[in-house]
Amino acid sequence: MADKLTASDVQKLLTDPSTDNRALAADKIAAQFGSGALSDSERRIAEDIFRIMVKDAEERVRAALSKHLKDAPDIESSVAKSLANDLSDEVALPMIQFSEALSDADLLEIVRNQGGARTKAVAGRPTVSTKVSDAIVEHGDEDAVVTLVSNSGAEISEKTLNRVVETYGDSPQVQDPLVHRPTLPVTIAEKLVARVADHLKDYLVQHHELPEQTATDLILQSREKATLGLAGQGNSDDIAALVDQLRNNGRLTPSIILRALCVGDLGFFEHALAALAGVPVANARMLIHDEGELGLKSLYQKAGMPPALLPAYRSALDMVHSAEMERTDDDPEHRMRRLLERVLTEHEEIVEEFGADNVDYLLAKFGRLAQASKAA
Repeated sequence: MADKLTASDVQKLLTDPSTDNRALAADKIAAQFGSGALSDSERRIAEDIFRIMVKDAEERVRAALSKHLKDAPDIESSVAKSLANDLSDEVALPMIQFSEALSDADLLEIVRNQGGARTKAVAGRPTVSTKVSDAIVEHGDEDAVVTLVSNSGAEISEKTLNRVVETYGDSPQVQDPLVHRPTLPVTIAEKLVARVADHLKDYLVQHHELPEQTATDLILQSREKATLGLAGQGNSDDIAALVDQLRNNGRLTPSIILRALCVGDLGFFEHALAALAGVPVANARMLIHDEGELGLKSLYQKAGMPPALLPAYRSALDMVHSAEMERTDDDPEHRMRRLLERVLTEHEEIVEEFGADNVDYLLAKFGRLAQASKAA
C-alpha cells in the first residue's frame, strides 16, 4: 500500500502542484480511502479531492485513483462513473472490471456505448447479472462472449445461452468454456452435442444433464470407436473412468449397459458390472467368463441388475464371445448386426422391462448397421 498522506505532502502539493506531486498525492489518499483507514470527516474531504482529481489533465493522476478506488465499494457513484468512463483504458478498465460502486445501469451504458475491451472488462467482473449478460451477448464481440461464458460468476439466461450457441456455436474458443460452465440447461447441452468436438461431447455426457437417448448415443458412439473390430479391447483406465463418472451421476443404467453389450463392448460391460457390484474388475471378469452359469448370475444379482433380463444379457454375452471366436472375414458391423438381431428376436422380456423406446433404439441401431453392411 502507498505511504500515508502527510502534512508535508499536502504542503508540497500546495507549493508545487506538479504532475509528480499530484500523482503521489492521488496515490496515497486513494490508498488510504480504499483501506478504510480514514475517519468519516476525512473521507468526506478525500471525496472532495477525488471529484477534482478525476478531471485532472494528467492520466497518471487519474490512473493512481483508479488503481486504489477500484476495490472501494463505498466510493461515491459519481467518482466511480467518471473513472469508468475515462478516455484512457488504463484508468477506466480497472474500475469497470472491479468496482462495486458501479450499478447495472452504469454497466449497461458502458456495454451499449463503449464496446471493445470495456465490454470484455464488464464480462470479466466477479459477478455479472443476467441483464448485463444479455447486453454483452447482444452488443459485444466474440472476445467478450468468451470472457462471459468463461466466468463462473456470470448469470446467463437460457435465452441468452441459446443466442450464444446460435451465433458462436461453431467457435472452439466459445465451445470449450461454454461446455465447462458449472451448469447448463438441458436444451443448451443438447444443442451443443451436434457442434462440439468428441472430447467436449464426453464432458457434456459426464457433467451435464442430457436426454437419456442423447447421452446413450454419445456414450456408445465413443465406445464403438474403441471396440468395433478390436474384439472388445480398449483402454481399461479410460473405460473405468467413464463408468465411474456415469455411476456417480446416476446414469449407469441397465439400459445403457445392455446397449453397450449389444454393440460388442465387452470391456464396458465388465467394468459396469464390477462398479455396480463393488468388486475389482479382475474378479468381475472371472465371474462373467466362468463356463458355468452361476458366476455371471451371482455378479449380476450383486450388481442389482433387473432379474428378468439376465437371459438377454447372457445371450448377448454369448454372441460377443462367438464373434470373438469366429475371426471371420465379416466386418465388425456385420457381426454386431447379427448379434442385435438375435438378442431382439429371442428376448421379448426386453420390451417388458425397458419398454418400446429401448427396443426402437436397438432396432434403429440394427437398421443403421444393416445399411452400412450393404454399402460395404
